[in-house]
Amino acid sequence: MKNPVPVFLKNTCTITALLLFLCATLSLQAQDFLYGDALPDAPQLAERGDYTVGVRTLELIHKDQVDILNSKGGKDPLYDRPLTIEVWYPSEAPDKKGNTVIYEDVMGTRGDSLRPLIPFSFKGKAYRDATPKATTEGYPLIVVSHGYVGSRYLMTYLTENLASKGYVVVSIDHTDSTFKDANAFQSTLLNRAKDIQFVINTIADKGSSSSKDPLSGMVDSENIGIVGYSMGGYGVLNVAGAGYSDGLTAFFGQMTGGSTAISALAASNASYQKQIDPRIKAVVAFAPWGMERGVWDTNGLGGLKKPTLFVAGDQDDISGYEKGIKAIYNGTVNADRYLLTYKNARHNVAPNPPPAEALQPGLHIDEYYRYAEPSWDQRKINNINQHFLTAFLGIYLKNADYSAYLSLPKESNDQDWHGFKPRSSTGMQLLHAKASEANIKQ
Repeated sequence: MKNPVPVFLKNTCTITALLLFLCATLSLQAQDFLYGDALPDAPQLAERGDYTVGVRTLELIHKDQVDILNSKGGKDPLYDRPLTIEVWYPSEAPDKKGNTVIYEDVMGTRGDSLRPLIPFSFKGKAYRDATPKATTEGYPLIVVSHGYVGSRYLMTYLTENLASKGYVVVSIDHTDSTFKDANAFQSTLLNRAKDIQFVINTIADKGSSSSKDPLSGMVDSENIGIVGYSMGGYGVLNVAGAGYSDGLTAFFGQMTGGSTAISALAASNASYQKQIDPRIKAVVAFAPWGMERGVWDTNGLGGLKKPTLFVAGDQDDISGYEKGIKAIYNGTVNADRYLLTYKNARHNVAPNPPPAEALQPGLHIDEYYRYAEPSWDQRKINNINQHFLTAFLGIYLKNADYSAYLSLPKESNDQDWHGFKPRSSTGMQLLHAKASEANIKQ
């Protein structure tokens, strides 16, 4: 019979094993989780791409725009409208560990005494002002529009991810609509779509092979995607062809003392459809706002003819679901379209996770709920969004064969969705409807 192991040695072995486990756990926790990093159950296409990412900030001026905040008696003065944008792009930077950039942002809302501005910073995986990676054909362009209020850094998990997959991605700080400079709502109503189209044109020019800009030769301006969240969704749908209703133009006139400036974006305006940009090949609308407020009617929604991915929570209490986002999806009968629904999610299906500062006690709860979802891990939503946008934009902007990732059973609970790890694709629904008209021009 073997001699028994002394009790003190057993205890020592147990303690050693426990210490090793704790050390491993602490080591894992000590590693920075950057917004957009893949969780263990992230779907297949959520992983970052092969390119290292460069990022730079640009200051633009949109000249001679309607100064709607100073309109009086139906007369609209003009001003030069400033816009700050962030550009992410494939770069020549080496893929080194710790290649982080620091993004500086604020929480709160300008002018709201209950929600004062609180500066915060967070890390991203990109090189500031890195040399762009040379390309012979240019990279497809994606323009991103935040909600009201928001900032150009609200969806960095997505902007960095797409840039790493071979896109030039531009996110806009919409003047009068950011945390820092929130102003009267009529500015957002009027300028959202105008800002998006202006940025498309500007970056297409800067990225052309004939320009002398650092982005020269980087942009394939014949393949453009536009992505919007909430009021950004309101904007991208209009840019893509969903003209606003006469009800909105009348309401806008009432709130501005008679301005008709928004009528240029109305479906009933004969010149509106002529301005739809044929270079735009794909649209993504996260929780688009406006349907429950009469922003669109049947005629307006029928003008959208570009492939569109809608993303929503079925408990959205800002944009609405059945009579809001889903009604837009059902009404855009002339577009090949998808609707990805997170069940039990509310409005925040697009932003980064809450920053550490939003977790501090004593803050207004909406500082946390500006980012977080009550029933979902925001990091998982981020990964799923990365996965589906990679597939959707890859199909329409790069002619990539990602169809298997969108040809799915309607209910994710019925069967593991393609590209998801076993048991991980719960609580979602994906609808798909083809355009009702044949041979619709994109």
